[in-house]
This record gives sequence, structure tokens and C-alpha cells, in this order.
Amino acid sequence: MIMNQQNFWNQRYADEHYAYGTLPNNYLKEKSADLRPGKILLPAEGEGRNAVFMAKMGWEVEAFDQSTEGKNKALLLAEHYDVKISYTVSNVENIRYPEKKFDALALIFAHFPGENRRSYHRKLSSFLKPGGHLIIEGFSKEHSTFQKFNPTAGGPRDATMLYNMEELKEDFNDFEFIEATEEKVVLAEGEFHQGEASVIRIFAIKK
Repeated sequence: MIMNQQNFWNQRYADEHYAYGTLPNNYLKEKSADLRPGKILLPAEGEGRNAVFMAKMGWEVEAFDQSTEGKNKALLLAEHYDVKISYTVSNVENIRYPEKKFDALALIFAHFPGENRRSYHRKLSSFLKPGGHLIIEGFSKEHSTFQKFNPTAGGPRDATMLYNMEELKEDFNDFEFIEATEEKVVLAEGEFHQGEASVIRIFAIKK
């Protein structure tokens, strides 16, 4: 399955255009605006739109994704904006960072297989310092209804990879949730996130 996922994302990112655009995710942009820049980790970062934005805002950025094509596009984007990002090609299973290294962790449409989700989330949260901030935006279970009527809305077709609020709160049970909402939004992020969608948004602080 991992190899199939790698192939899927490499094919999606191989095209010259940026599949999800070059502008940052709006929720990440909004929530990070009031944070003091430090070290941020961006898992499943794809073509680098969020990593490059955070670097432009003065953050020291570490990103990873299983797609080599994604990394290549991200580094091109960073070069275009004259910023530096550190980008590793890896899946969550194999990624390694020191514990309590980062001041912020942003999971922007970072969806994992249901059987691995909790262990992956807890692994990623171990890299975050106490007092560090968690920012999440991802598709909710309700999003499967939007996918039926709007194929361009995006999101995993595997329903187990879609977010459930209670599951996420249990995954990150050592966090104080400042904001946790499920919302209907209209996405306009490149070719593959277009139109109405159901998302979960979380802003939390590690205890």
C-alpha cells in the first residue's frame, strides 16, 4: 500500500503545475499569524506551498512527504521565493526527529490509514515541545457526501482516512483544545481542492 501511495503522489506531482496551488492553506495562515516564529514540522507536505509560506514568515521549516516529485516541486518553490526549507522524503513510519524539537506541528490535509492513524498522530506529537501549537485542517467523515456530488472537492476515497472529531481528540489527548470545529467550507486550492467540502479544524496546545 505504501508503494501504491508513493506512486499515486509522484504521478500527481509530476506535472509542471502545482496540484494544490502555491498559496498557503487559509487556516494555517490564519492560526500561525499570532504565533512567534520558531521551528515547525509539516508532515505530508506535498509540493511545499505551506512550508514555503511559513519560511517566508520567519519560521525554521522541516517538512516531509513520501513523494520525491513533491520534494522537487517544493524546493523549486522555495528557490523562487528565496527561502530555505528542509525537506525529507519519507513516510511517517520511518521518519525520525528528536522528541520535543518543534514549536509547532501543522497537519494540513495529512490523512493516514485508519489502522495507523492514532499511532502516527502520537508519534508526530512526540516531536512537539510542551506548550507547542498544533494546527489541523482535514476532511471530515461527512466529506464523503460532498465527494459524491463534487469530485473536484478532493480528499481520500478511503473513508477510514477521513477525520472524526472524537477520534482526533483521543489521538491528541495530551493537548488543550483552543478551537475544534467541523465546518462546511468552499475550497479553492489548485486543481484538486475545489468547491464545497466538510473539514475539521483544530488549534491546540500541547500540555
